[in-house]
Amino acid sequence: MELSIDIDQTLGIVDPKLHGQFIEFLGECIDQGIWVGPDSKIPNIHGFRKTIVEKMQALHPAVIRWPGGCYADSYHWRDGIGPRKQRPITFNENFGTFTRDDHQFGTDEFMEFCELVGAEPWININLMSGTVQEMKDWMEYCNRESGTDLARLRAQNGHPAPYHVKYWGIGNEVWAGGGFMTPAAYAAKYREFATAMPSFKHDPFDKEKIYRIASGPDGNKPIERVNWTRDLLNELAKYRQPSIQGLDLHYYNWNLADDDTPTEFDKQSWDRVVKGAGEIEEVIVQQGELINQGLAKMPTPESSMDQRLSKLELIVGEWGVWHRDAFTAKPALKQQVTMRDAVATAITLNVLQRHCDLVKMATVAQSVNVLNALFLTEDEKTIMTPNYDVFVMYQRHQNGRLIQLPAMNSEKLDVMATIKQGQLTVTIINKDYAQSHQLILRLGAPATMTRHEELSAASPNEYNSAAAPDRVRTRTKAPAPFAADVFALELPNASVSQFQFQMN
Repeated sequence: MELSIDIDQTLGIVDPKLHGQFIEFLGECIDQGIWVGPDSKIPNIHGFRKTIVEKMQALHPAVIRWPGGCYADSYHWRDGIGPRKQRPITFNENFGTFTRDDHQFGTDEFMEFCELVGAEPWININLMSGTVQEMKDWMEYCNRESGTDLARLRAQNGHPAPYHVKYWGIGNEVWAGGGFMTPAAYAAKYREFATAMPSFKHDPFDKEKIYRIASGPDGNKPIERVNWTRDLLNELAKYRQPSIQGLDLHYYNWNLADDDTPTEFDKQSWDRVVKGAGEIEEVIVQQGELINQGLAKMPTPESSMDQRLSKLELIVGEWGVWHRDAFTAKPALKQQVTMRDAVATAITLNVLQRHCDLVKMATVAQSVNVLNALFLTEDEKTIMTPNYDVFVMYQRHQNGRLIQLPAMNSEKLDVMATIKQGQLTVTIINKDYAQSHQLILRLGAPATMTRHEELSAASPNEYNSAAAPDRVRTRTKAPAPFAADVFALELPNASVSQFQFQMN
């Protein structure tokens, strides 16, 4: 197989927010995962598991979404502030967690965690069991500089400076557990909540004050996802439009077959999951078209004082591989991560990056101990899954210019290329379960290979565990010791390989 790359044919910039993270009080994602408490024997930084903080810092996640997810629609933010010993105890039935919630990780802890790892916070409000006033108070607590009771309360709780939270989600999966709403019902509630959001700038027409995120469709429902986005935008086109910046699409790579487990599978099962990872591309393109069609129908305001909805960015707030076994796992939704999941994760990141003109932000579900995790914890041990290595590799694409690649006559390879300051980064996924492949890469100009990394395993079924935490790890390979314009790249089966070239 051959591939020619023209570094002058670029399509857009890969936003680091495409590599965002999602954490929720679900299973052991937060409690016993990220949060162990300051009195824990497990090494911690102000109660945050030290290894996760340090490894997250190495990832530089641009954005983290919290508190949900489904949990957001039962979460009342005041339960999670103030002295921890005085916080109320409630019960969490979210997705089979069935455990006590003592609210030790709340707003201030989330903000500190974001600050520690260098991420912007994305807060999802409680639309279903909360109120407009509760949302307004939460925003005041987070963002008002001074002078109000809630700003003073934040200072009393240890943070005099405002948090400047920009991203606010209004509802979560409102088409299902978030209320089983119709687009018309949700549009009515969205108008109410979005309009009530306070401003934190002196200029009321400042467009950068708050980024409102609406609940988008269930991407796994081919008919419903079309109807949802079309009908929601039609509803918003009736009369004046409220402010809205993002539409939150959710899409999971479901593996619900009963002929495999997360770690025990054959070639047929491998092919099914790997193929499923790329199907999000059709959904993204379709949603982009629906958004453009909906925006074109927005009426022209009768007054220059009224706004017209002319721009709406697509966001993928939840994505990842979801195996059947996770439904019965204890803790809830915990599943092991093999090379199959790592390859599927890389394929999805390629899709998100390929459509950086359509998708502006994405958060993987979820970072720790839940579904397509980057980290698994067992007591004091933290295991970095192969997905962690994928995200580390893909950092090198961030802020790079996406290169338009010609189609290859191969169903076995998936290639991504970006260029930044003369450095070309090429990531190649070998989707073949059993066969290695060679790719002849033509660059059109002399270049020097500066890096070669490879994520692979002796078997596609392999994974990292407490007993063998580094069984599947990225390995640095010797780069080609010469400058050339043509390179023969060897790609092992079931692998993710990355090559960097300095263009001469």
